Amino acid sequence: MPRTRCYRGGSLIDEDFAIDKVSEHLKDPSAVVWVDLCAEDLEDLQRVADELGLHRLAVEDAAQGRQRPKFDRYAGHDFLSAYSVQLDVDSGQLVTAEIHAFITPSALVTVRRDEAFAIDSMLTRWDDEVELTRFGVGALLHGLLDFVIDGHFEAVESLDDQIEQLEDLLFDDRPHDQSVQRRSFELRKSLVQLRRVVLPMREVVNTLMRRDIRLVTDELMPYYQDVYDHVLRATEWTESLRDLVNTILETNLTIQGNRLNIITKKVTSWAAIIAVPTAITGFYGQNLPYPGFAQQSGFVVSSILIVALSGALYIAFKRKDWL
Repeated sequence: MPRTRCYRGGSLIDEDFAIDKVSEHLKDPSAVVWVDLCAEDLEDLQRVADELGLHRLAVEDAAQGRQRPKFDRYAGHDFLSAYSVQLDVDSGQLVTAEIHAFITPSALVTVRRDEAFAIDSMLTRWDDEVELTRFGVGALLHGLLDFVIDGHFEAVESLDDQIEQLEDLLFDDRPHDQSVQRRSFELRKSLVQLRRVVLPMREVVNTLMRRDIRLVTDELMPYYQDVYDHVLRATEWTESLRDLVNTILETNLTIQGNRLNIITKKVTSWAAIIAVPTAITGFYGQNLPYPGFAQQSGFVVSSILIVALSGALYIAFKRKDWL
């Protein structure tokens, strides 16, 4: 069901009223109305669009979804697209929820693609900052953006924690090559997806803060600057984590190569040591007379040579850290 609210002078005066009463509330110049719709209910969306005079292209974008984060201006209203995100720690997958907002001088209409967007948490943020609602639609929009950007920041922090765990796994005494490669790919995929969501928000918030937009009042400007600072931090953090994941992948390949070199040295060293008794026993196994042939002294000499030469090779390889 559509959700609605009406504020007057910063106070909530009505809630969950019918969409048909939106125009009635907007007759009061001091009233600010919020309407929340799911994109599946296209009839309600069209009714609100007709009532508020929303542009056809913006309505199509909200109904179709899968838009990039953006801020578009139309005659009489603005259109905003954004995504909330949440990281599934177990799978490393980034879960996104699309939301659109139609911004008029006295109304804010949010359109969600599905129930994945935590609208109740956003309402809780509005209720916790009631002193801002007296500044109108700009205050409601700030609450929406602040909620979305904080979600981006939390997702980046979660990814940072997962990458730290990946680093510990990378330098563990026991090799975890397959786990490291699979987890690195999962986190890298989530970072690429997060970058597509976070990076455009820098331009969106920066545009909203422009003086010619006349959406952010002087009283709200510090709050939007705080949101913009969070956007910049989330963007820079995402870029650094992306580079870090690439470094982990390269480091893992380097460690695998070093481990292979060590194994090759050890196998070669043991093969050289084993070759000594093989050569000596092969020599003394000839069917030709030689010093010590068919005598006990021949066995003693061959055994001494095997032990001495093998021991000398073992000590030499050990000193060179080949064993």
